[in-house]
Amino acid sequence: MLFLSCIATAAVCYLLGSIPTGFLVGKARGMDIRSAGSGNIGATNAFRLLGKPAGAFVLLVDALKGYAAAAWLGPAVARLVGINTASELQLHQLVGGIGAVLGHNYTVWLGFKGGKGIATSGGAYLALAPLAVGIALVTWIVVVLITRYVSVGSIMAALALAGAVWATGHSVVLGIVTTGLSGLAIYKHRNNIQRLRQGTENRIGKRRPHPEGAK
Repeated sequence: MLFLSCIATAAVCYLLGSIPTGFLVGKARGMDIRSAGSGNIGATNAFRLLGKPAGAFVLLVDALKGYAAAAWLGPAVARLVGINTASELQLHQLVGGIGAVLGHNYTVWLGFKGGKGIATSGGAYLALAPLAVGIALVTWIVVVLITRYVSVGSIMAALALAGAVWATGHSVVLGIVTTGLSGLAIYKHRNNIQRLRQGTENRIGKRRPHPEGAK
């Protein structure tokens, strides 16, 4: 029963995470954001192409997908099948968060191509490890202010999240999962890393031929 409920949680939360917020908002504005800027459906590309209000909406909804999956939907599936122990509910929270991030990164509605999972991961970890999220957010802000690169801030925030989860005494399972998700986030920024090496990555406030990737 536990295994099947975890599979159900992963599937339901994947579908929630796979809602392509940036793509849908872009379509509502008459634009396919996959064909402009970085081609990514995440919040940074939405900010760049659609403006601040639309970008903020995409960021908020993408984060809420992760939070809802980990805080509410995962435990709801567990309780639906009669699972109520604290450890098993926490497991379903974790599975729900993972499902939402993977859904955002590899949405079934867009040929399994999606965002980079930063906002959705942040939302999920707000339920799973809020202190670690705070540390990652501060890291992101400081790095972006110093470098003016959103991509560098996102990469460093992913590393900070993993380190903070290990340092703040969470379970080994959560530490391993967080390390894996952080590695995935960095992998999803591989094009940004290449542009950083070439000196063509776009900085905040300065346009370049190759805009930086979105979260």
